[in-house]
Amino acid sequence: MTRRSRNSLPALLIAAAATAILVGPAEAGGTLTIGMTAGDLPPTTGNPDQGFEGYRFVGYNLYDSLALWDLSESEKAADIKPGLATSWHIDEGDAKRWIFELRRGVKWHDGCDFTADDVLWNMRYSADEKAPEFNPAQFAQARPYLGTYVGIEKVDDHTVAFQTKVPDALFPYEISYLLMISPCRAKEVKYDWTQYALRPSGTGPYKFDKTVAHQRLEFVANADYWDKTRVPKQDRLVLIPMPEASTRTAALLAGEVNWIEAPSPDALDRLKSAGMRIVTNIYPHNWSYQLNFVQGAFADKRIRQAANYALNRVEMKELLNGLMLEEYATVPPTAAYYGSPVLYKYDPDKAKALLKEAGCLPCKVKFAISTSGSGQMQPLPMNELVKSQLDAAGFDVSLDTMDWNALLKVGREGVADHLDINAINISRQTQDPFNALIRHVWTGAWAPKGSNWGHYSSPDVDKLVEGILSEFDGDKRLALLTKLNELMNEEAVLLFVAHDLNPRALSPKVQGFIQAQSWFQDLTRVSVAQ
Repeated sequence: MTRRSRNSLPALLIAAAATAILVGPAEAGGTLTIGMTAGDLPPTTGNPDQGFEGYRFVGYNLYDSLALWDLSESEKAADIKPGLATSWHIDEGDAKRWIFELRRGVKWHDGCDFTADDVLWNMRYSADEKAPEFNPAQFAQARPYLGTYVGIEKVDDHTVAFQTKVPDALFPYEISYLLMISPCRAKEVKYDWTQYALRPSGTGPYKFDKTVAHQRLEFVANADYWDKTRVPKQDRLVLIPMPEASTRTAALLAGEVNWIEAPSPDALDRLKSAGMRIVTNIYPHNWSYQLNFVQGAFADKRIRQAANYALNRVEMKELLNGLMLEEYATVPPTAAYYGSPVLYKYDPDKAKALLKEAGCLPCKVKFAISTSGSGQMQPLPMNELVKSQLDAAGFDVSLDTMDWNALLKVGREGVADHLDINAINISRQTQDPFNALIRHVWTGAWAPKGSNWGHYSSPDVDKLVEGILSEFDGDKRLALLTKLNELMNEEAVLLFVAHDLNPRALSPKVQGFIQAQSWFQDLTRVSVAQ
C-alpha cells in the first residue's frame, strides 16, 4: 500500500511510537517466558486459534506463509514482504490469476524439501473438503482469508498460480495469513492431527520442543532457518496462557515470566517501580463492536449513531491510564486512507434525541463479550464502562459474557445463528485494507464464509469494494479506500471505542526487542540476560 504522512499526528502517538525500543546489544542466550492473555494454548496444527495472539506467538514462530510481515521497524506501519515466496505478480493476461515464485533451498523441520507440491497440499488441507488431508478445524480458521480464492495450480516445482473469483488486488495480504505446514509430517502420522500437534513441523524460526496441555508450550531455536538474520537469539521460548491481568502482573513481579501482554492499567506504576519496562506503540487494532444489521435496534442507522454519540471515550482513556487513542473510525488518523470521517464526539443529549426519534427509548440491546483474549485489552471493565455510558444515554444494555474461543465461534458462525445478539465485542486488526475495512461491510464476506458478522449489505458499498479489489494502481486504490472509510463512518457500521497502543511489560533482562506497528512481533532478535 502507498502510505502518506499526516502533519496532524497527535502528540500522544508520537510519544507512543518513541517508546518502541531496541534495548542493548542482543546477545545469544536465555529463555524468553511470555505470559499471554490467551485462555488456553493455541494449537500447533497450522493456523492457530486464540485470535491473532495465537499467530503472534505460535503461528509465525513455528510456520511461515508465502508472504510474511516486515517487523524490523517501529517507526512505520508494518507491511508484507517475501516469505516462502520470493515474489508475486498478477498474470498480464488474466486479472484473476496471481503467480507466486517460491523460495528455493528451504527445508521443513523434519528435513523434507519445500516445493510447489507442498503449497498445493496446504491449500487442500485448508480449503478442499474432498481431499484426504482436509482439516475442518483449519478450514474454520482459514475461511475468512479465502473470500476470493477459487483454486491453485502448479506451474513448476517452484512456481504456483492462484485463481480468484474476481480480480483481487489485495490477495497477497490475504495469503499472508495462511500458514504452511509439512505434508511429510502429516503423512507420517497418517493425518492424525492429535499426533501431528505433538510433533509439528514447519519452516519457521522455531522448532517445537514440548508441551504441557493447557499450561505451557516450549520452542527452541531453528539454527537452520532459511533467513539467517532471523535465527533466534534466545535458547528457548516458553508460552504460558494467563487470561487474568492480575495473574500476569504477579508472575512478572515474581520472576516466573519475563514478558507479559496487556498489563492491567492500574498496575503500571507498580511494575515501573519494580524496574519493568512498559512498551507501547501505534497499533493497527481497534476495540469496537460489530453490529447486527438483520434484526433488532442496530438495523436502524439512527440507533447506531446514537450509540456512538453516547460514548465518552475520554473516560475510557482514563480507565486505561492513557493507553489508548479515542476511536472515531475503523483505522487511526495515521492510516493512509483515513480521510475525513464523521467524528462521533460525546453528546449524550444528541444520542437520547436520536433514540427518541427512532422510537427506541429505553433501547434494549444485548452484547456478546469475552472474559479475556487476544487483543481484547481489558474486556470486562471496558465493557462495563460502555454499558454504563450507553445506559445513561437511554439504552438498556445486557452483557452476555463468555470464553474468548466461544465468542470467536459466535463471530465465525454469523448473525443468522445468533439473532438475539445485537453486537459482538471482538476487537479487530486493521493492518491491511481488506481486514481493516472491506471484511466488515462487503456482502461477499458475510459470515460464515467471511468476517461480516452482522450481514451488513449495501449495493453502493459492494460496488465500491469491487472497484477497490479490481484496482491495481496503488494511488487510485488509495482514493477508493479513503472513500470507503468515510462511508463506513457516515453509516456508523461499528460502535467505535478505542485504538489500542499495545502495552506490554518486559523484565529489564529482556534485550533487543523492537515493537513493530503490527499485531505480530519478531521475537527472534530478543535475548534474555542471565
